[in-house]
Amino acid sequence: MRPGMCDRPSSTIPAAAYAVDMPEILRYAAFTTHPSGGNPAGIVLDAAALTDAEMQHIAAEVDFAETAFVVGHEADGAAAIRYFSPIAEVPFCGHATVATAVAMVERGLVETPGTITFATPVGRVPIVVTRADDGVRAAFTSVEPSVSDLPAPDATEILRLLGLSRADLDAALPPRIADAGNPHPVIAIESRDVFDAFSFDPLAVRELMDARGWPATITVAHRTASDRFVARNLFPVGRITEDPATGSAAAAFGAYLRALGTVQPPARIEIEQGAHVGRPGLLTVDIPAAGGIVVSGSAVKID
Repeated sequence: MRPGMCDRPSSTIPAAAYAVDMPEILRYAAFTTHPSGGNPAGIVLDAAALTDAEMQHIAAEVDFAETAFVVGHEADGAAAIRYFSPIAEVPFCGHATVATAVAMVERGLVETPGTITFATPVGRVPIVVTRADDGVRAAFTSVEPSVSDLPAPDATEILRLLGLSRADLDAALPPRIADAGNPHPVIAIESRDVFDAFSFDPLAVRELMDARGWPATITVAHRTASDRFVARNLFPVGRITEDPATGSAAAAFGAYLRALGTVQPPARIEIEQGAHVGRPGLLTVDIPAAGGIVVSGSAVKID
């Protein structure tokens, strides 16, 4: 494990050292209509002049799972965006994508209904924004997903770290790695009681994730109905142990269900996440017969 991976990074760049004035940093919670729910994200809408080190420093100071930085615009108007956790850049972040799209609408940068395209490190991601009674909603379509076998030793090690065994798995939902921008190992638990009760050592989980090159979360899920799931997404980084609502993992999970034939596309499922860490959220996942998975939800400004 790299030194300090589970410690909050120290501040190394004072505000006076920025090449430009300190940018405005917005804070939104995604996949919720209440500031105390869902997954918080930092947002910098004008980050074109920031260096990589400055963006990493801001993400560490914000200390949310991810902070999104709009670093420019392509010739066709697509917004170039990058995502940083408190410790490193990540290829894609779904909840920060939703939060940034909603923030752009609320700042008058995008009309509703409308479509924004983000040029992300993993490819172009279109986001449809609409207004509803409970606020602005954003629906992003993931890049083309892939699903592959999770090596048996990796599945066994994840279960060991959770204090579980293969007898706890849902036989209809076998372990896999699903990727819709980030690779997410997926483990499905048969019993709701077991799902709710498991615990883990964040340092040990982080060590495994670093060793395997998993930059995002490990998804642990439980099916509560044919079209409804609960999820706990392990993401030990800084003070965080579990991610409250993970858009990229939700997209990957939709691809996982499609690959297993568990759903008959076009299908819609809902994923509840975050209650175990006191920030409940709801992710809506639309699964077409082919192509990217659509993940939608609300976002609200955190005062």
